[in-house]
Formats: sequence, structure tokens, C-alpha cells
Amino acid sequence: MHRIYRGAVVDSIRVAIIGVGNCASSLLQGIEYYRGGSEESAIGLMHWNLGGYLPSDINVVAAFDIDARKVGKDVSEAIFSPPNCTTVFCPAIPKTGVTVRMGRVLDGFPEHMLSYKEECRFVLADEEEASREEVIRVLEDSGAEMLLNYLPVGSEEAVRFYADCALEAGVGLINNMPVFIASDPAWAERFCAKRLPVIGDDVKAQLGATITHRVLADLFRQRGVKLDRTYQLNTGGNTDFLNMLNRSRLASKRESKTQAVQSVLDMPLDDDDIHIGPSDYVCWQKDNKV
Repeated sequence: MHRIYRGAVVDSIRVAIIGVGNCASSLLQGIEYYRGGSEESAIGLMHWNLGGYLPSDINVVAAFDIDARKVGKDVSEAIFSPPNCTTVFCPAIPKTGVTVRMGRVLDGFPEHMLSYKEECRFVLADEEEASREEVIRVLEDSGAEMLLNYLPVGSEEAVRFYADCALEAGVGLINNMPVFIASDPAWAERFCAKRLPVIGDDVKAQLGATITHRVLADLFRQRGVKLDRTYQLNTGGNTDFLNMLNRSRLASKRESKTQAVQSVLDMPLDDDDIHIGPSDYVCWQKDNKV
């Protein structure tokens, strides 16, 4: 399948990534893992063919991060750099030719992480931060069509900074974390006015606690069982959970997860009868195998 983009024929979906963490690692490993495969062998995918595009049609053309162990490296190497600790299921990632650039910090570096070991937390790169003009230029020059946001939960300023850059560069946004952009009427209108897609906010794990909770709540409804109260406490061992030990960063995350469950109920529960959110961080840094 071919398209005309900025006067050239292209046959891939060109994406830029903000935050080369565990989610980005899983994405890039997945793209390579499914390359050359078939729909019959595509275990783990909800859709093998989406609008004529296959997983291997996704092409990373730019990336930003703020960690010293990732900035300056090829994306294929950066996805395996600390503090990333996701399962390595496709270690042989070819060089992409895309170097991770220093991004903009703003509120994307939670200072409480400084009391933890370096292998478990972010290590701020000693590089000059990218300016708004530089981010826009990189997005334009790379030919990126979509910007994938994987910033830490609670990075309100940073997310809005990059969303604004995407608008200026004429790039769509997939917001994979719970700072409300797509669901904010003002932001949605700005993207709509420029005829750019904006998708989000937040992303569910393929088979995580929230989607399981949601399915169970919907099953109760279907079976005529009245749900009086419910709670969900998540514990994890990556930088996302370490970041969320700062409870002041959690407001949007709790709202996003709670609404995901409330949306399947005939009658939403009172705030006192539903609680969904991260509970604690337990380091899994040395256990990234299946």
C-alpha cells in the first residue's frame, strides 16, 4: 500500500517517539518480531492487518529522551538501556539510523527518584535541552506523521509542550499516558482545526489489571449482579511505578483508570465506593526474562 506524503511516495507509517522507555522497547521489539510473519502466526496482536498496514510498516524516524544512558544512542540500542527492564523477547533489533536526541525535561523528571539506585531510575543527561524550535524542526525534517507520547505519568507541562510542537509541525499525536489532551475539548479542537489525528489518553496493558477489572465489572452487569463497591491496587517494578510513588503525580492516572471501569456500569459508583490506582513499587530490575 502506498501513499503520497509531502510530495513523495511512502509505504510506511513514520513515527516519532517521546520517551524511549519500556513501552517503546516493547513496541520496537514487537515490530521486528512480527516482521516477515503471517496473520496465522501473529500471537499477541489484536489486529494483524489494520487498514492495509502490517506491524512491519511502522517506521521510527525520530526519538527524544532525557536519560544519559539513551541520549546519543541508536534507538535499537537505547531500548535495552537502563532503567528499561521489560521482557526482552526480540534482542536482535537492527540499527535504525535514528539517534535518540535530548528532549525537554520540564516536569518529566521526578526528583524523588534521586534516592533510588541509578539502575532503577532516570539519570538526567548532561546535555542542552531541546528547544521548541528544535523539536519542531526534527519532527518536520524526519517526515514523522505521528508522535507517540510515552512520558512519565504526571508530566503535565512536558506533554503539553510536545503536543504543541506536534501541532506546529503538522504531526498527529498518540497520547499513551494520562495527561488529558485528546479528551480535552480545547486541545481536541486545535488538532481538528489542523486536520490532524489525536488519540488517547492513556493506554491499557494488553491483559493488565484495569482491562480485567473492567471485564469483570461488565460481566456482573450482564449477569444481574449489583456491584456495591470495588477497588484495584496495582504494584509494579518499572520506572512508571517508581515515578508514581510521588502521589501528587497520580491525579490523572487514577481518573483515567477509574473512568475505564465506571464506563461499563449502568450507574456509576460514588467516589467513596470505587478506588483504582497504583499502590507500591517493587524493584524487578534483575528479572526481565519470561
